[in-house]
Amino acid sequence: MKYIDLHTHSTCSDGTLSPAELAAHAAGKGLAAFALTDHDTTEGLAEAAAAAAKYGVEFVPGIEFSTSWQGHDIHIVGLDILPESAELTEKLQSFRKNRDVRNEEMISLLQTIGGFDITLDSLKADYGQDTVITRAHFGRWLFEHGCVKSISEAFDLYLGDGCSCFVAKKKTHPETAIRLILESGGIPVLAHPLLYHLSMPELEKLTGELKDCGLAAIEAVYSANHGMEENQMRRFARKMGLKISGGSDFHGKNKPLIEIGCGRGNLKIPYEILENLRK
Repeated sequence: MKYIDLHTHSTCSDGTLSPAELAAHAAGKGLAAFALTDHDTTEGLAEAAAAAAKYGVEFVPGIEFSTSWQGHDIHIVGLDILPESAELTEKLQSFRKNRDVRNEEMISLLQTIGGFDITLDSLKADYGQDTVITRAHFGRWLFEHGCVKSISEAFDLYLGDGCSCFVAKKKTHPETAIRLILESGGIPVLAHPLLYHLSMPELEKLTGELKDCGLAAIEAVYSANHGMEENQMRRFARKMGLKISGGSDFHGKNKPLIEIGCGRGNLKIPYEILENLRK
């Protein structure tokens, strides 16, 4: 049986392995294929593809869009995308500008409210000049520089939604993300549906609306599933007439309990899931 992972992150968003290191790690774990799905960026795809070819593991170019639906954060994964798509490139450039403005606002708040000697230059110095800086990097910086006792404390006190140094991200609509994925030749997937804490009627409403826009699959196989939740999501996908996808949501040291390919230890995503998505 060949196993895969269709949801991972690199240093180009909020992971701790570079795209090339991620490819090497996937190969080292014996995966037949993996997707790089960094948040709102395709910057690591070329590097990951080259490294994957070197290590003999199949590479699936991807992305994960952060969107908003009725006040809920909803993530849409795109698989098998063509990153050179003109409209996708233009939209991602806009996202990056918005993120840069948000980061500067959060840095100012951390300096003023927290009294921390944090700057964009110090973040780039620690995590790479080309890295897309996210809240995860802020949390790591505060922890590694002794400002807090843990990354989770950084979020609890300063960076979490509604906290004193939090600045809301400008999000797109899930319908827009699906359209961009489809126009770039990709497969749109509703990521980790149970993490949104929607009631089943709400989840069905969301999924139905997104299916009408071209949603192809639900990420039914996922690291955070407990008990019968995977079976529940598989049944839900069948009910909605959608395919299933699966991924660990690997972030390296930023989510140390989650390993590529196997999640928290018992995740198994057979290669046939990728084959079915491509049919």
